[in-house]
Amino acid sequence: MEKLINICMRSILGIIAMYFINSALEKAGISLGVGINMFTVLTSGILGFPGLLALYGIGVYRFL
Repeated sequence: MEKLINICMRSILGIIAMYFINSALEKAGISLGVGINMFTVLTSGILGFPGLLALYGIGVYRFL
């Protein structure tokens, strides 16, 4: 039960972080935003902050 609550909390914080990072990138004129969908939410929920960095790393790789 504790693991499920942990994953849910990380997912919620990941959604909030993705929203603010995408907003900041949009204001800077960078079209690198990571979409908020079930895959990205589960990635940030299961892997936490490293998962969030991996999502944006993949976005940078695609941007190049």
